[in-house]
Amino acid sequence: MPGRLEDLMKRVLVAAATAAALLLAGGCGGGDGETTTTSAPSAGASYPVSVGAVTLDRRPERIVSLTPTATETLFAIGAGKQVVAVDDQSNYPADAPKTSLSGFKPSAEAIAAENPDLVVLSNDTDKIVSQLGKLKIPVFLTPAAAGLDDAYGEIGQLGLLTGHVTEAEALHQRMSTQIDKIMQGVPARSTALSYYYELDPTLYSVTSKTFVGSIFAKFGMTNVADAADPDGAKGGYPQLSQEALITANPDTIFLADSKCCQQSAQTVAARTGWKTITAVKAGQIYPLDDDIASRWGPRTVDLVQAVADAVAKVPA
Repeated sequence: MPGRLEDLMKRVLVAAATAAALLLAGGCGGGDGETTTTSAPSAGASYPVSVGAVTLDRRPERIVSLTPTATETLFAIGAGKQVVAVDDQSNYPADAPKTSLSGFKPSAEAIAAENPDLVVLSNDTDKIVSQLGKLKIPVFLTPAAAGLDDAYGEIGQLGLLTGHVTEAEALHQRMSTQIDKIMQGVPARSTALSYYYELDPTLYSVTSKTFVGSIFAKFGMTNVADAADPDGAKGGYPQLSQEALITANPDTIFLADSKCCQQSAQTVAARTGWKTITAVKAGQIYPLDDDIASRWGPRTVDLVQAVADAVAKVPA
């Protein structure tokens, strides 16, 4: 169990990237995650620039990204050639300079060895920001987005810091346009569908207050996990009980543990007592790409499309 729980927490942090939750760490499909090879700064880009507590006097040329979402974003806005190292969870794009660096247990010494002029992290684990600050290494934090507006905001901030403002805005607009187009094609329903979103076979899930929950809310779907964390004390990532889930009887089940934990419609249907759940009886179980389903970057479009495709299969 300890090993499985550690893996869960990693995936939740990369998927949620908050100290209180899981791993929200992201398949290629919708085109929004396409990388661009442009490395020249946007027209009009000038320094110094400040974003929050970070001020850069010049364009960073040795960026270390210790968050998979930021890694995807940096490459998508044309800053890939400025990235010299990424963490061990950053598996997309394929040509990102993956290393053994960790965003969950960051080492100031290991990070400093890359001689970075900008480090991007999702949270201030072990006061790493202060540690790097003593070494005069600027750090930009990109906490888990609560919704699309937050995700777009972080894209813009990374564009400003890296000298790719125009490309960042173009990515924002492209994502927004494609998501709007997908949503316009979703047929109206007379009654809302309920769903269970699985992060792990031990029944960790997400509530509507998370980024993933905000995506499902766009479809007017009801989250059966909300009752397990009504006040947000669990950070939006509660662990459900078998009894509660069976009683909640969700119409649909989405599996964000199909790669990490080899979960499928078949393994879910074989669970004790689950044959009575509507989603299981109707065959409405939908595996997702774990990475895409846990990141709030360019490939969010792919997640929206995957949910839309699933919803379209459920009889009205």
